[in-house]
Amino acid sequence: MRRLSDCADESEFILTLQRALTELFRGNGAHADPVACVEALSAALAARRVEGFPHSIADLVFHMNYWMGYELRRIRGEKPKYPEHNAESFPIVLMPVGAQEWERLRKDFAGFLAEYGKLAHSSEAELQREIESVHEGDKKVAGTLESVLCQMVAHNSYHVGQIAMIRRMLGVWPPKGGGDTW
Repeated sequence: MRRLSDCADESEFILTLQRALTELFRGNGAHADPVACVEALSAALAARRVEGFPHSIADLVFHMNYWMGYELRRIRGEKPKYPEHNAESFPIVLMPVGAQEWERLRKDFAGFLAEYGKLAHSSEAELQREIESVHEGDKKVAGTLESVLCQMVAHNSYHVGQIAMIRRMLGVWPPKGGGDTW
């Protein structure tokens, strides 16, 4: 893969960035495929908690869906309500997740990732478009579409890593879609 620093001009940089973002949203290189990490996993396993960790896999998928939805609304020009506390971006009730709810969470997760993958192929002008801040927290980071996409990659990567670790602790790693087993 070409490095961004190897790019001769801005258009080559944008093409390289678009490819990198697309690959990172769907897992490539050092990143596990987020969709593969939650596929073929029962609702019972997705809802199981491991000792010493506050969230289940289902909780983490709910959380990533929450923030991907929030940012997509901002990207579309809407003004979603910013939560007062991080806890609001996780399920309110700690209870077992049923098969239908888990399937919905996984389907939404894959759909959000597909939408972000499409956004990663936006034109240079669109990638540089300013996304309106709706909360003081939004103003602390760069506000272009490009920066929102990069932030989502970082956020999801962090939580998909947690999912991989939980799966290891539950004895269900790697997923059928593959994953490193070092």
